Amino acid sequence: MIWRETEMTSDKEPHQNSRRRLLRQMSSLSLGLPFLRTQALALPGQQVIQRENRKQHTEPAAPPSPTSLSPEDDQFLDGLQRAEFLFFWEQANPQTGLVKDRCNVRTNDTSLAASIAATGFGLTAICIADQRGFISHAEAHLRVLRALSFVWHKLPTHRGFFFHFANINTGERLWDSEVSSVDTSILLCGLLTCRQHFEDKDIDQLAHAIFDRVDWSWLSEDTTLLSHGWTPELGFISSRWDLYSELMMMYLLAMGSSSHPLPKDVWFAWKRTLFEFDGLRYVGSFAPLFVHQYSQAWFDFRGKRDRFADYFANSVIATDVHRRFCLELNTQFPDYSNALWGITASDSPKGYVVWGGPPAMGPIDGTIAPAAAGGSLPFLPGATMRVLRTIHDHYPNAWCRYGFVDAFNPLTGWYDTDVIGIDTGITMLMAENARTGFVWETFMKNPEARRAMDLAGFQPDTSSSSNNPAPPTG
Repeated sequence: MIWRETEMTSDKEPHQNSRRRLLRQMSSLSLGLPFLRTQALALPGQQVIQRENRKQHTEPAAPPSPTSLSPEDDQFLDGLQRAEFLFFWEQANPQTGLVKDRCNVRTNDTSLAASIAATGFGLTAICIADQRGFISHAEAHLRVLRALSFVWHKLPTHRGFFFHFANINTGERLWDSEVSSVDTSILLCGLLTCRQHFEDKDIDQLAHAIFDRVDWSWLSEDTTLLSHGWTPELGFISSRWDLYSELMMMYLLAMGSSSHPLPKDVWFAWKRTLFEFDGLRYVGSFAPLFVHQYSQAWFDFRGKRDRFADYFANSVIATDVHRRFCLELNTQFPDYSNALWGITASDSPKGYVVWGGPPAMGPIDGTIAPAAAGGSLPFLPGATMRVLRTIHDHYPNAWCRYGFVDAFNPLTGWYDTDVIGIDTGITMLMAENARTGFVWETFMKNPEARRAMDLAGFQPDTSSSSNNPAPPTG
């Protein structure tokens, strides 16, 4: 999953926990709450991870029904996106294009820590802002051109991959951050979106050069599975991208590369574990909700399936399962309701926490992360809009100049002081996809994306039961 420090207390020394480290710790533990009617079902050749310890309903639950946005919803999202875009415009260095990892909205934030993942979201956000007229086309073009020029000429890189954290002004590596495979992938998705949106010779050449420099074969070393990253001090990180998560974008980018491609076999090397909750079956992980969102911010999986699943329909189910999971927690945390739910990796009163479910990852305490619903807008528009409107209308302290703060807890009265780039970014991009599909349609014009989807074996999904992923046929 995406590496991110739990709390930026200074620009010299971050806390040492990260999203990925916490997920590794939790892979064999569930903290604070029992597993709730969840069963991990093994695909052929896989071991059952966790069997249910509560009785299933006798009748399986109905899958979620598709809904659409009303004119009022569209107007609300327009205001939300305008606010979120300000983060990527104001909390970036206009000369380097690098975007802060996070920003304290209650003070004059002078931190210098940029994130290459936040920068990837920011590049896409500029395309949306240009399309919608939030800024002039000339302003958008200049910012993107400067950003891509800096990334190509000055941002430190190793075999084409970038360090996770960088000084926003100089690009210098911060702390002992790793050369990150997934964060680099998010940056690449952003610049490929810019390449197609602006249709400008200079932007096109820079995007090509940056993308073609990435040596995917080096990162895979002697295996088909990519490493999480590399550091000059310790070499390759031992953890591999081997389980369903936000990894789909990474493998597809690697397969679509024309300069250093990985073979199509990598698409079949990672595991897809089936979970079941309330009679709904889906491919998932012991991980927060964001793993069902990130790749689908750019890659358009609607109406398609490989030999394993329809991943868009899969995310619809996973989002609805998470909603149902939160409703079951209402007896312990009465703030959770059909109008207020959503737990994903986020800030908390005790620092950055990787939490969610099912099964319960915790310690869950009643905190709400707006990006959980915001990043799932295209999957369940009606249900997620209800949550976002509830937060906006009834919890004014959860709103700021840049949209929603990263998290808040209605039960304790705690409100985060920060917004985080990748959480603001996934909400802004998925709001646009729910409204118009603009990011999907723009990004999928890239030949690298189309080639990768073909190599992975995606075909139109004509099955009537695409809401339930089936085990592979071969």
